[in-house]
Amino acid sequence: MKKRKVPQPEFSFDAWADPPDGSDEKKAGPEKKEGAKDAGEKKATHVHMPATDAGDSHSHGPGPLRKMIDRNFLEYASYVICDRAIPAMEDGLKPVQRRILWSLHENDDGRFTKVANIVGHSMQYHPHGDASIADALINLTNKRYLIEGQGNFGNPLTGDPAAASRYIECRLTDLARKQIFNDDLTPFVPNYDGRRKEPVTLPSKLPLLLMLGAEGIAVGMSTRVLPHNFCELIEAQIAIMQKKPFTLYPDFFQGGLMDVSDYDDGNGKIKLRARFDQDQRARLVIREVPFGTTTESIISSIEDAVRKKKVPVRAINDFTAEQVEIELLLSPGTKPDKAIQALYAFTACEHSISTRAVVICKDRPVDSNISEILRANTEQTIEVLRQELELRKHNLHESLQQKTLIQIFIENRIYKEIESCKTSEAVRNAIYRGLEPFQDRLLRPVTDDDIEMLLGVRIRRISLFDIEKHRKEIDGILKELEQVEKHLKQLKRYVVQYLKNLLKTYGKEYPRKTEISTFGSIAVRELTATELKINYDAERGYIGHGVNGDTLFSCSSYDKIVVFSQDGRYWVMPPPERFFVVGGLQLVQIWDREAVYTLVYTDAKSGFTYMKRFATGGTILEKEYRCASDDAKVLVLEDKPIEEIYVKYKPAKGQRIHQQAFHPQSVAVKGAKAKGNQMTSKRIARIAASKPRWWDDEAESPRGQLL
Repeated sequence: MKKRKVPQPEFSFDAWADPPDGSDEKKAGPEKKEGAKDAGEKKATHVHMPATDAGDSHSHGPGPLRKMIDRNFLEYASYVICDRAIPAMEDGLKPVQRRILWSLHENDDGRFTKVANIVGHSMQYHPHGDASIADALINLTNKRYLIEGQGNFGNPLTGDPAAASRYIECRLTDLARKQIFNDDLTPFVPNYDGRRKEPVTLPSKLPLLLMLGAEGIAVGMSTRVLPHNFCELIEAQIAIMQKKPFTLYPDFFQGGLMDVSDYDDGNGKIKLRARFDQDQRARLVIREVPFGTTTESIISSIEDAVRKKKVPVRAINDFTAEQVEIELLLSPGTKPDKAIQALYAFTACEHSISTRAVVICKDRPVDSNISEILRANTEQTIEVLRQELELRKHNLHESLQQKTLIQIFIENRIYKEIESCKTSEAVRNAIYRGLEPFQDRLLRPVTDDDIEMLLGVRIRRISLFDIEKHRKEIDGILKELEQVEKHLKQLKRYVVQYLKNLLKTYGKEYPRKTEISTFGSIAVRELTATELKINYDAERGYIGHGVNGDTLFSCSSYDKIVVFSQDGRYWVMPPPERFFVVGGLQLVQIWDREAVYTLVYTDAKSGFTYMKRFATGGTILEKEYRCASDDAKVLVLEDKPIEEIYVKYKPAKGQRIHQQAFHPQSVAVKGAKAKGNQMTSKRIARIAASKPRWWDDEAESPRGQLL
């Protein structure tokens, strides 16, 4: 058999060599995707490294040490990509999984075998430790498609580990035994020490990659293919054969809820949620946990959220055994729906999984998607079934040839002609001569192997030969041969029927467990709107949720607040536990970058009063900014529209106007650093943003002009 080629990624550590095409383009890093459609067209990567070879400080050519590093890294990268981390598209298996299944196949007698025995046998093919093989075998067993376990294989729901491999047993499932092995169609290569032969890929008739899922990190690339439902995969293959549309989404034996809005055919992400039962007003029960979590991780995340006062849970009881059952007792007065939303928002009861389908196809890593993988698997199913039919046809021809030869040999008593032969050569020639008149009844010319077969016919069989029974056997072979040839002519119809029989035989064992739904967005800020109370200690000048003082407002830990001081400074920050307001507090509220503030302040140097409207825009958290000049005194600061600002001036000699009203809406909105428009140079006694009691309607009060 042809040995599988290991691709060599085109990386280079030659710091001084020019690019292969002589250009000066910026080199791409080793994490550049190796494209799914032109995987062979890669650019060399040159990493600039100082010369390290002894005696090579004046040479610009690569030294022997650099060449050795370059070669070793290439070999290592190729090995990790192709022989450890990334699964093959053909059979969907990583090398360790393939070697485990082959070891089970070689030792398969229908009975359970110690896992330790299979691990030891697999080490003849897998040049790594027994622990990694045992872990991979347990993982395959827990996926429930290919290996049946007996004993403690751990609990994926709780995260409990499996027993030692010497205590547990395993064997191939009926599905694996019948659908992924055929020794006559399996390509082999020598194993790592050359003593045995191991399969390059298994002639699987199942889309194993999508059934099992795969996850791995290699050099410069990673893959994560989620498991899908067996029945839905087979139905999709039938749809492909019939040229009909199909849609595939993941399925997990843990169950749970799943939002596939961003799945993007295996190159996006999904959201997963736990499933809750509400059997009492103050009690929730988690019945199914999302894929990628365990009951232990779920409980740990809930406890952490309780400590942070994110979820209203007062007690947690874990009754999980064969099925998940986590009881949550809610705080008094809590509505179950609101509690569930909080659990989804702040615990591992909801999480996202990103997916990326990178597989080994034709000895190279390629980016793919779920549809392309399934179409490739369907083509392989068709090809494997065709090869099996061709093989069966060949075997039937050989069987028919042998039975016809035996019939001719016995019915025409050709064996009598060898009684007088004294040498083996004479015996052969005698049989050849005896069969020559019957050549037209044979499928092919007689060979030496045929003669050896006839010479092996037992005397007892000759004496008890049942010619009628023999003819019926020949008729049965001819009938089956006709059926095989019919299937070969109508191959697609045969494949579709084969897939339907798979569904009929195994479909009931693999129902869908994960429910597909669409998750609405959780308003996290609404759930935590009253989580923190911002207090103000006027005596000491501190604000924050850890300060004793007057409560100003409530907010979420996800909010940001803006703090304005009386001298024109401001800060944007997360809700602080304790913050000292330099210059005295003027205004504090939840920050909105689009909010428009109206500010009136008096400049200390000139004594003039200015008005402006501004928005804070983007800011750096906890950095000090100014919205007024240095040493200013803020008179009015509002974030709501103001119709008029009423001003009463201090008495002054010769002063004719004692009060004025200004219209802020006439001022254009500018940045926080803008100086603003001059209101007045007079000294202000009183100012208000709404009509105050001290305003004299009968007094002369012309509208103020802003400069």
